[in-house]
Amino acid sequence: MNMELGFFWLAVVFYGLSAFSYIFGLISRKEKLFSAGMILGFIGLAGNIMAVALRWIKGGILPFIDISESITSSVLVAMVIFLIVQVSAKRIRAIGVLVMPVAFILLGWAGTLMKEISGQLPASLQSYWLWVHIVGASIGFGSVLVAAGAGLLYLLKEKYQSGFYDKLPELPDLDNLAYRFVTGGFIMLGLMLISGAFWSNQVHGKFWNWDPVEVWSLICWLVYGIYLHLRRSFGWRDRKLAWYTLLALVVIIVSYWGIPFISENFHTGFRIEH
Repeated sequence: MNMELGFFWLAVVFYGLSAFSYIFGLISRKEKLFSAGMILGFIGLAGNIMAVALRWIKGGILPFIDISESITSSVLVAMVIFLIVQVSAKRIRAIGVLVMPVAFILLGWAGTLMKEISGQLPASLQSYWLWVHIVGASIGFGSVLVAAGAGLLYLLKEKYQSGFYDKLPELPDLDNLAYRFVTGGFIMLGLMLISGAFWSNQVHGKFWNWDPVEVWSLICWLVYGIYLHLRRSFGWRDRKLAWYTLLALVVIIVSYWGIPFISENFHTGFRIEH
C-alpha cells in the first residue's frame, strides 16, 4: 500500500473511532468520551491532510477534481472548522455526534471511488476561479454541517432537559449558533456560485449553462437563504429551524455528490473522467 492510501485509510479509521466515541459518549452521557473523540478527530485530520498533500505532490495537479478528491477535500475543510469549534467551545463538543459520523461515511465512500492519478490538468480547470469555487464550496459545506450539529443538539436538549443535557448551552444559544454558521455557509455558497459562473464563462463563454449540478447548487443556496428569511422576516426560531438545518444538510450532500451520478453533465466529466 502506498503512503497516500495509508494516510487516507488512517483518516477513515480514526474518523470512525471518533464518531463511535461521540455517539457512545452521548448515549452513556460521559463527557470524557467527547474529549477522546476530539483527539481521535485530530489524528484523523492529520491523516486526511497528508493524503491530500501526497496526492497533490504525486500528481502535480489540484487534488480536488474527481468526485473522490472533491469529497476528501471538503471533509478536510469541514473537519478543520469543526475542530476549531471543538477547541474554542467545550460546551458544544457534543455536535461531534453528527459531524463525525457524516465525515466518516463520506470519507469511506470516497475511498471506494478513488482512482489513480492520470493525465494533465485540463485547460478548462486552469483558472483562479476554480480555487475560489472550491474554497467557497468546502467552507460552505463545513459551516452548514456544524449548523446541523447545533440543530441536533437543540432537539436533544429540548427533549431531555435534565442531567447531562443541562451542561449544554441554553436553547436560544444553540439556535443562535446554528444561525451564525448558516449565515457563514450562505455567504460562502454564494461565493461558490459567483466564482462558478465566472469559471463557466471562461470555459463556455456564458455564465450559466443549466447544468444539473449548477441548478442544485443554486437550490442549496436558496434553501439556506429561505432559512435566513424565515428567521429574520417571519421570526422562526427553535425546533422548526433545528429540523430545517438537518434536512438542508441532506440537500447539500445530494447536490454536491449525488447529482453527478444521476446524469452526465459538465461537473460529472471533471469529477469522474479526469
